[in-house]
Amino acid sequence: MATKKVAAKTAKKAAPAKKTAPAKKAPAAKKPAAAAPAVTAEAPAEVPTNPTWETVQIARHPDRPLFTDYLTAWAPDAEELHGDRLVADDPAMYAGIATIDGERVVIVGHRKGRTTEEKISNRFGMANPDGYRKAMRIMRLAEKFHLPIISLVDTSGAFPGLDAEARGQAEAIAKNLADMSVLKTPIVVVVTGEGGSGGALGIAVGDRILMLEHAIYSVISPEGCASILWRDGKMAPVAAQALKLTSGWLKKLGVVDSVIPEPKGGAHTNPAKAIADVKKAVLAAIRELKKIPVEKLVEQRYAKFAAMGRF
Repeated sequence: MATKKVAAKTAKKAAPAKKTAPAKKAPAAKKPAAAAPAVTAEAPAEVPTNPTWETVQIARHPDRPLFTDYLTAWAPDAEELHGDRLVADDPAMYAGIATIDGERVVIVGHRKGRTTEEKISNRFGMANPDGYRKAMRIMRLAEKFHLPIISLVDTSGAFPGLDAEARGQAEAIAKNLADMSVLKTPIVVVVTGEGGSGGALGIAVGDRILMLEHAIYSVISPEGCASILWRDGKMAPVAAQALKLTSGWLKKLGVVDSVIPEPKGGAHTNPAKAIADVKKAVLAAIRELKKIPVEKLVEQRYAKFAAMGRF
């Protein structure tokens, strides 16, 4: 009997302990719920509404007008010239002679391709050294025959293949920079889509640098920048903002001279109007430049690029 009484007393003492245990754990259960908002706040909520990153996407839109669209609309009877007279003819770089509204010009530009086959053949508009040397050969013809040069830039960069490097990719681009800076003829450059690194700059030294409103122009792609700085491609939207690659910023920094407005939503929403607006801006620039003596034109061009980066 004594043993039963002791067991009963022990059970009574243990019962309250069981009731109070959940009460002590209840506050602990609330703590994770309070911490939840902090975890949500760390998510990259700004990325979808990042206007710079949206501009990058518009510049890369698959329906955006390409070089061939501009050429077909401006001068369907343009005469393409081939070969660099050294190694090969690069389909990723167009060079030829055209007549646009009575204005005889030399036109060069990156040719990306619209279909899958064209894109592969043209390496998505990434030129080999042969392409840059071909462009320079034709631009020298423009100087010889006193023809203005129109250069349409739309590339993610020069082709980074082993053969391209072996044949002197860097040298070909550097030579173009030096030679274009002193060509004795008007040069109008238009960044129509992507202006990527030296691949873009290799045909982008001019007296007037125009840029479409939703185009981009930068020393490196946002993805490339993110992979170098953070080793994480997901940081590309942040890198895009830091690079200041949009037309508004580049106009403020003096990298481009004029921004050509695009139809609402981007050039792909109304390609015909965008192409017509670019033509109007290009011809106006050419007619303005032709009034300037060529020697003075070259001096101004050289001074323009020498002043970039000084703040």
